[in-house]
Amino acid sequence: MVLKNDTTQKIKRFVYEQPRTVQEISNFIKKNWRTADRYVEQISREDGSILTKTFRGGTRGALKIVFWNNSEKVYSSRFQEKLLERILNSRNKEDFSPFDIYQYVEDKKRNAFAEKQEYEAKKVRQDLFNLFRDAKKQIFIFSGNLSWANLKQNKETIADVLEELAKKKIDINILTNVDATSLENTEKVLAINERIGREAIKVRHAQQPLRAFIVDDKLARFKEVKNPELNRKGEMKKTTFIFYEIFDKEWILWLQKVFWHIFHPAILAEKRLDDLRSIHRLK
Repeated sequence: MVLKNDTTQKIKRFVYEQPRTVQEISNFIKKNWRTADRYVEQISREDGSILTKTFRGGTRGALKIVFWNNSEKVYSSRFQEKLLERILNSRNKEDFSPFDIYQYVEDKKRNAFAEKQEYEAKKVRQDLFNLFRDAKKQIFIFSGNLSWANLKQNKETIADVLEELAKKKIDINILTNVDATSLENTEKVLAINERIGREAIKVRHAQQPLRAFIVDDKLARFKEVKNPELNRKGEMKKTTFIFYEIFDKEWILWLQKVFWHIFHPAILAEKRLDDLRSIHRLK
């Protein structure tokens, strides 16, 4: 059963008024509970405007509440407020370190590792292929210029993996700087939608400092590059790649809110591509 736009708007207006149970939504749109629950999950994945929370999960008295995701209130602590402000005021990856988020996460809910330049390419390739394939519902991507879209492992490309996920109806949302340097990469990613006949991959233009992948509600992985050219002489001899992993669900949900906060007002990648193609000799 396809979720129509008028039903989507009807559910969103209903939840915007006040939090609702899935059963209330079911009665409101005159659909059975399973259909209403599926609609709620789809809206949550596709635009993040509504969220759900289950109380007494796993019991016969379990209660699923649907509530409005107030993007104006992204933070719940003064630390998150300051972090959000810095992220929004930064444009390049050198302007913000993921460690500033990582430091607030409990030890048992985080992990980090570093790789020198000569090992980085192979490891990133393997990890990213596996990371994407672990997704069950959705992936959020904070990117610079989609350079990872060119990764290849054996005879398989990362685009093949994305297409595989898209066919499984896993939603992929991407923030990236759509400009002349990323034009081909952006076209390569968006071409997947045309091949499968569905907008499974949504891309919008934004210059922001994060380089991260968020898989479902279970993992956020950041990448930070320490370049010897940007450090004092002798402090670092080789480029080092640091990967920060966060498993804390509350912090992951916050990062998703940050993503939607930037994503919603951002320009559609397709619009940017059209404008870029209008530049003489760039087509």
